[in-house]
Amino acid sequence: MSRPPIRVLLVDDHAVMRAGFRMILEATDDILVVGEAATGVEGVAAASALRPDVVCMDVQMPDMDGLEATRRIVADDTVAAAVVVVTTFDRDDYLFASLSAGASGFLLKNAGPEELVSAVRVAAAGDALLAPEVTRRVIERFTQTPAPTTATPPTEPAIERPVDLTEREDEVLRLVAQALSNAEIAQRLYIGEATVKTHVSNVLQKLGARDRVAAVVYAHRHGLV
Repeated sequence: MSRPPIRVLLVDDHAVMRAGFRMILEATDDILVVGEAATGVEGVAAASALRPDVVCMDVQMPDMDGLEATRRIVADDTVAAAVVVVTTFDRDDYLFASLSAGASGFLLKNAGPEELVSAVRVAAAGDALLAPEVTRRVIERFTQTPAPTTATPPTEPAIERPVDLTEREDEVLRLVAQALSNAEIAQRLYIGEATVKTHVSNVLQKLGARDRVAAVVYAHRHGLV
């Protein structure tokens, strides 16, 4: 019995961009675009009405930007969608603000079609989409000693206490910190992907972490990688 397709909502104020994303995603057998929105306000409403699995979210839009829209979608308990921020701008403030808002991934619009498809699949599987170079920037930002500033920094994952992980959970955390997906971790440890997902959930619960990004920061702060 085949699995139902991954339901995707596209939120971008450029119709041509939405059309391009739709064409790329619907060329696959396992992804279905269920709706489009041109503003952050429309995106929040569409996410609530359509209940997608994944939202591809632009940043700069009228009425409400994608960061606030992401924050509202993630905060809505009736919406279980993962949000992947897709933007033209490779800016650290957008990256960190997106992750702080609860996005599961960050992708540039100049990424190849296969990267967009992969991002949707990864987010739908419950993984965080963090390319190695993005992971390095996150670690550098969240582990450095902050310089005095009057600006308000992005919200950081607040995890400092040591936790009692099992040997297997410790292994899984170390691999998560290397930006491996659940499937890659399963292959590395010779265990099932469902088992990996359980271990990741247990790790996040023990850490008190909202997501894999916070777990990555914890691992680096405590010298696990």
